[in-house]
Amino acid sequence: MAGTADFDLYRPSEEHDMLRESVRSLAEAKIAPFAAAVDEEARFPQEALEALVANDLHAVHVPESYGGAGADALATVIVIEEVARVCCSSSLIPAVNKLGSLPVILSGSEELKKKYLGPLAKGDAMFSYCLSEPDAGSDAVGMKTKAVRDGDHWVLNGVKRWITNAGVSEYYTVMAVTDPEKRSKGISAFVVEKSDEGVSFGAPEKKLGIKGSPTREVYLDNVRIPADRMIGAEGSGFATAMKTLDHTRITIAAQALGVAQGALDYAKGYVQERKQFGKPIGDFQGVQFMLADMAMKLEAARQLTYAAAAKSERIAAGGKAEDLTFFGAAAKCYASDAAMEITTDAVQLLGGYGYTRDYPLERMMRDAKITQIYEGTNQVQRIVMARNLPQ
Repeated sequence: MAGTADFDLYRPSEEHDMLRESVRSLAEAKIAPFAAAVDEEARFPQEALEALVANDLHAVHVPESYGGAGADALATVIVIEEVARVCCSSSLIPAVNKLGSLPVILSGSEELKKKYLGPLAKGDAMFSYCLSEPDAGSDAVGMKTKAVRDGDHWVLNGVKRWITNAGVSEYYTVMAVTDPEKRSKGISAFVVEKSDEGVSFGAPEKKLGIKGSPTREVYLDNVRIPADRMIGAEGSGFATAMKTLDHTRITIAAQALGVAQGALDYAKGYVQERKQFGKPIGDFQGVQFMLADMAMKLEAARQLTYAAAAKSERIAAGGKAEDLTFFGAAAKCYASDAAMEITTDAVQLLGGYGYTRDYPLERMMRDAKITQIYEGTNQVQRIVMARNLPQ
C-alpha cells in the first residue's frame, strides 16, 4: 500500500544523491578556486573544462551507444546545478553541450549521431547552438540566415548572435531559412563545423555576468556543407529547435538553482560569523526571515525543476508529452526569478562587503541575471506557459 516507510514517493534516487556529492567535491576542489579569476579576466574556464572532461561530466547526456555516460535528465540537472553553485560560467560547458547537440539526438540521422556525438562524449569537441540573430531574438521565425541547395551541398549565409561558447566549440547547430515562403516550416537545421571555410567569429561581448563563457557572433559567409549535415527533414528545423528548448530550459533552471544555492550557502555562513550589537547578525529576526524566504523560494524552484526534468526524461524514453512545454518554461522562469531575488538578498546580507569583488556574491548576482534572459526571456516563458496550460 502507498505510504509505507520504504515507498520512495518523491525524491531523487540514491545514485542521484551520490552523483551530487561527487560533483560537489570536484567543483569545490577543481573549479571554485579559479571562479573569481575567470570572472575578473573574462577568460574561458579551461581548468573547469579539463576537470569536467577528466571526470566525464562535460556532456553527461550523450547516450551510452555513442560513447557517452547516458545520464538521465535529472542527473544532467544535478551536474549543472553543482557546477553553477561555484562558477556559473563553467556550468555552461555541460549545459550548452546539451543544448547544441540535442537537435542531433532528437532529429539527426544515425550517421550524424555517430559522427558528432562520439567526439563530444570524449571531450574532443564542444557543441553550440545558433538560433538568435541581430534582428531575430524572441521572434526566432524572423531569422534571415539562408541555406541554398547546390547539388549535394547546402550553402549558408548569415549572422548568428548571442552564441554561447562560440569560437571554443568545434560544432554548431545552425538554424537557417531554406524556404522563405513557409515561415516556421521553411526553417531547417544543420551541423556546421568551426573549420568549415567561411565560418568566422565576432569579438567577445562585454557582459554583465558569465564573463568566463565567451558570447560571440557567428558569421557564415558562403559556408558550403554536405547535404547530409542537415538535421532531420528539410523544413523541420524550427520544430526541432522548439522541441530542444522544451528540454534544455530545464538546464537553465538548474544553473539558476546552483547559483542561488551558492549565494545562500555563503550568506548563511557569513551571518553566523558577523557580529553587530554584541551578537551574530543571524540572531536577528529580520535576518532570519530573509534567510527563510530565500531557502523557501530555492526549494520551491528545485522541486519544480526536478519535476520538469523527470517529465523530460520520460518523454526522451518514449513516453507521452506530459505537459513538458509548460513545465520546462515554468521551471526556467520560476527558478531564474528566484535566483535573482536570492542572490540580491545575499548581497544585502553582507552589506558593504557583498558589494565588493573580494566576496563572491556580487559575481553570483551578476551571473544570475542572465538566467532570466537567455533561452527565452521570462516574458516569453509566460507566453509559452499561457499557451500550454496543463489540462
